Amino acid sequence: MEQKRPSIPMQVQAFRRRHGRPRWPWALAAALVALLLIWFVSRSTSESSPQLPAPIDTARVAGPPWQMGNPDGRFTLTLYADLECPFCREYFPQIKRWIGINTDVALQWHHLPLAEHEPAASAEARLAECAAEAGGHAAFWQAVEWVYAHTRSDGQGLPDGLRYPESTPALEQCMASERADTVVRTQSVEATKSGVTATPSLRLHDRQTGQAILLQGPIEGDALLSAMDMLASSSEQANTP
Repeated sequence: MEQKRPSIPMQVQAFRRRHGRPRWPWALAAALVALLLIWFVSRSTSESSPQLPAPIDTARVAGPPWQMGNPDGRFTLTLYADLECPFCREYFPQIKRWIGINTDVALQWHHLPLAEHEPAASAEARLAECAAEAGGHAAFWQAVEWVYAHTRSDGQGLPDGLRYPESTPALEQCMASERADTVVRTQSVEATKSGVTATPSLRLHDRQTGQAILLQGPIEGDALLSAMDMLASSSEQANTP
């Protein structure tokens, strides 16, 4: 017996029953899978290329002297520097990276503008001090980096007409006063009295024992680690009966 063919409306209904289900759950699932893949790849990339730890801004520590690194670390490394000193300019990024890696050390700045670099050296030191007066430790190091990036060095100073981009009315008021000059002169006299005559120079101080060592010139990181070991071992030997 021959079967009757379904009418057109019934065919349309059958097609809709087979193919008319909403497809949004599948699209949502595909989107979720894509997001998970993106998250996994970005996480793997960040873990495979670790960044050096940035120096900690010690805003809770009063200044000057202005610091970066760990204020509670065992060692304090004082950098005697001149903002017009070309050797200081080359050395500063290196010592900053080293402080970022060695978390038991705090770096502090000590102004020592050299006579042959005046008056530019003191003017730039005054700028850094005034920036720090308004913004604290982080603002001081930001000003130091800006000066080193733009100065012509060797006493030539900053280009004529160049203005510090972070200048504020408070900073301008400080520049017109004697407050920053007093800090720079005081630190310079202290450095000379302690035997520091060249820049860059470093004084490594063991806060646990009170012992310190003066290092002349741009000292490499391995030599600084050796000096730390020497100070630590000398204190242990002194305490050994």
